[in-house]
Amino acid sequence: MKLFHQFLDTLVHSIRNLLPIIIVVGVFQFLVLQQVPDGLTSMMIGLGIVVLGVALFLQGLEMGVFPIGKSLSDEFAAKGSLPWLMIFGFFMGFSAVIAEPALIAVAEQAEIISEGRINPLVLRLLVASSVGAVISVGVLRIILGLPLHWMMIGGYLTVVVVTFFAPEEIVGLAYDSGGVTTNIVTVPLIAALGLGLAASIRGRNPLTDGFGLVALAVMVPMITVQLYGVIVFTLGDADTAGSASEVVQAMEEHADTAAPASVRGLFMDLATMVRDVLPIILVVLIFQFAVIRKRIPHLAMVSFGFVLVIIGLYAFVVGLKLGLFPIGERMAEQLIAHDRIVFVYLFAFAIGFATTMAEPALIAVGKKAEEAAKGKIRGNAIRIIVALGVAIGITIGVHRIIAGDSIHMYIIAGYSVVILLTWLSPRYIIALAYDLGGVTTSEVTVPLITALGIGLATHIEGRNIMIDGFGLIAFASIFPIITVMLYAIVAEQFAKRGKSS
Repeated sequence: MKLFHQFLDTLVHSIRNLLPIIIVVGVFQFLVLQQVPDGLTSMMIGLGIVVLGVALFLQGLEMGVFPIGKSLSDEFAAKGSLPWLMIFGFFMGFSAVIAEPALIAVAEQAEIISEGRINPLVLRLLVASSVGAVISVGVLRIILGLPLHWMMIGGYLTVVVVTFFAPEEIVGLAYDSGGVTTNIVTVPLIAALGLGLAASIRGRNPLTDGFGLVALAVMVPMITVQLYGVIVFTLGDADTAGSASEVVQAMEEHADTAAPASVRGLFMDLATMVRDVLPIILVVLIFQFAVIRKRIPHLAMVSFGFVLVIIGLYAFVVGLKLGLFPIGERMAEQLIAHDRIVFVYLFAFAIGFATTMAEPALIAVGKKAEEAAKGKIRGNAIRIIVALGVAIGITIGVHRIIAGDSIHMYIIAGYSVVILLTWLSPRYIIALAYDLGGVTTSEVTVPLITALGIGLATHIEGRNIMIDGFGLIAFASIFPIITVMLYAIVAEQFAKRGKSS
């Protein structure tokens, strides 16, 4: 009975997270466009499946993944073994990201749009390996007490240099791949690992040392995916993508097959989900029995939790193909056809702000930051500042697509500002600011924003879907870092003036 009430709370929470999107889409659809969208029934069913899938997935995480992950982290921290902590950090990062539903969705869209040139499994393995490696390095940073800002400045200088030389077809996808690594699975696992280590090691500050793992998990995939793009697009055939009509047709056919047509299809898709979640299950079992050498507490509950994770993940992927992708694409098409570009900008700003304010990972991290900062930071203020940054970022990203500008200069300019602010900002805010840039892309926001970008690139004459369609998630990650750092700089200046007066 208790579990049932917990699930109902989670279901209500999932509905509440989706509600701002529904309100924004409804206002623009019925008040601005004044028309009923095609396939409304299918979209509504898809949204319902998304809500149910996310609720089941979160419930499974609470019952199975999080308890055992925390238990393993505590055991390794108690052992005090640096090599085992780094190995555990790698495999936890890898297994969490490889099962990330938003990454699966983006990888599948990239395969369709590149006409098979980008292999979705290779892309996911590359991103997951990058995250695992950098989490291992991040664990070492916390243990040794190394300052994060040097790592972030050096890392993003590398990002900017690689972006300058990377083919334009891969830049947007690379930044989007970095943005979607920190999501429904990764943020709680990685944040708990960092904060737990910082709390258990004498002389470490949870605010300055505990945060930062999420930021590293966002940054490194941007580099590795762009290098992958150099191999795929520069060393491969020149003719990499079909016409816009061919790509759109392929995407529609793919969406039509999102829901299984038979019982056999249902079991095949569920088997695919098992394959996606299997890495994290294997990591847990191997470390629990081969390294810790203890039985798993509440084994039946944990096992049931993993089953819910698999079912919820499957429902989520099916629902976003039926509901969220079509909403983003058709809203873009309708707004462009409406021939009033200002409404495209307003929609981008509103959807960015609304979804971010409801983002559960942001709420959780804001509360943790408020506790760790001891009065320096207010959780609600952070949420508003981050939501404003996301809204501004998505609006600028939409402008880039409409104007047809190269993403290179936008990204290089954005991260140049981030690097400059990292020098100027108070040290206590740096790790948190970078982490907040990674938690803004939620399991609902990512598919919608991706579809919006692809829809705009499809229906604006002269745009290339592969080059212009991706990249909005990157803008949603960059600008919250900027707004949070500016907030901290201004707050510190006011504090200094208050003391001197």
